[in-house]
Amino acid sequence: MSPREAIQFAREHNARVVDVKFTDLFGMWHHFSMPIEAFTEEMFEEGIGFDGSSIRGFQSINVSDMLLLPDAETVFMDPFPEVPTVSVICNVVDPITRERYTRDPRYVAQKAETYLRSTGIADTAYFGPEVEFYVFNDVRYAQGAHFGYYYIDSDEGEWNTGREEKPNLGYKMRLKGGYFPCPPSDTLQDLRTEMMLTLQEVGIEVEVQHHEVGAEGQAEIDIKYDTLVRIADKVQLYKYVIRNVAARNGYTVTFMPKPIFQDNGSGMHTHQSLWKGGVNMFYDERGYALLSDTARYYIGGLLKHAPAILAFAAPTTNSYRRLVPGYEAPINLVYSQRNRSACIRIPTYSSSPKARRIEFRAPDPTANPYLAFAAMVMAGLDGIRNQIDPGNPSEIDLFEGETLKKVRTVEGSLDKVLDALEADHDYLTAGGVFSEQLLETYISYKRLNEFDAVRLRPHPHEFVMYYGV
Repeated sequence: MSPREAIQFAREHNARVVDVKFTDLFGMWHHFSMPIEAFTEEMFEEGIGFDGSSIRGFQSINVSDMLLLPDAETVFMDPFPEVPTVSVICNVVDPITRERYTRDPRYVAQKAETYLRSTGIADTAYFGPEVEFYVFNDVRYAQGAHFGYYYIDSDEGEWNTGREEKPNLGYKMRLKGGYFPCPPSDTLQDLRTEMMLTLQEVGIEVEVQHHEVGAEGQAEIDIKYDTLVRIADKVQLYKYVIRNVAARNGYTVTFMPKPIFQDNGSGMHTHQSLWKGGVNMFYDERGYALLSDTARYYIGGLLKHAPAILAFAAPTTNSYRRLVPGYEAPINLVYSQRNRSACIRIPTYSSSPKARRIEFRAPDPTANPYLAFAAMVMAGLDGIRNQIDPGNPSEIDLFEGETLKKVRTVEGSLDKVLDALEADHDYLTAGGVFSEQLLETYISYKRLNEFDAVRLRPHPHEFVMYYGV
């Protein structure tokens, strides 16, 4: 779609407002709006100014002026404002040099696609993320110098079997009992359907929606795979749609990986494959699980660099409440067909060459999709270029205690993966895809504002364990 076609699209839908959206370094979508009269071809050429110093990970106050350039290919009608509104995703540009901004995560993803083509290995990387989330009826949380708490409620939670509901019908779910139950236990069917249909309205193709294992409203709505940048755009739009459909129905949604103690966490299992000239480079009928050597080396790159990748793909302190044994958590740095506790699984639902792909299971939906997907493809390409052997596949039960002692596992905390990223990032800076400045900014922010912020505060359970000691 050209700028002229985007403007015509807005007119055909009687838009009265244009809303521009962009992503900060850590994955949050930002926006502001203007009258539709501002939606001109000049906007696409000249850009719209904003204060970069007020955006996390962007500019300092002495060089704060930045520009947004709308991408006409991303235009859609926003389904949530009362006034008809056309939305467009933007790239970030320096207003002086007119060059793309190196800390714009969307630019990083675009450079990763360019670098992929430059290698000659493939011309297209397809990604298919499975984004999980929890739907709650109520959430309260607060933190101060002398207190800290959170309180979550879900009508489906087993802790509500004794709640006075006049009447309480008793259709609650046990912990880890949320996978595919029918109504009336599944109370969120209509809500997920509304989410699914709204996703389709904004141009995101949906494959399936269902209740997930987490008993307190965990859900999954799978969307069709797409190229790296386009699927990252869609993940941002997906999260926007899911939150807003929930809010207008009186629910709240979280993409936190582990909001509920002792129940399953929310992941973002990411399917991926490389294609060249319309041919899937991951398929070989002679290989293990129909995988080519190219796919095996790609896996080798992912496994080698997994600790550093997780700084982007599992980027919160809460991510490491999920990546623990016993909850189908993919903590084991091995690959396997069908085994869901392996970090990399090869889906076996179909033997079609088009369906051959690998699934990296450690990421979660707090990730900035532009940076996470870019890091994955850069690691995979490093594996292919250096023919990194992933070793033999693992077909054993990876939940067994004795087995775990023999298997390399993911790092167990945010500070460890940030250390890994600091020590292992040459594969990311290849071709100028990730800049050193971006990496330094990202690591220092995460350490100071997230890891230290949690590490320095007493935890409520510490009072249970230690108050009377």
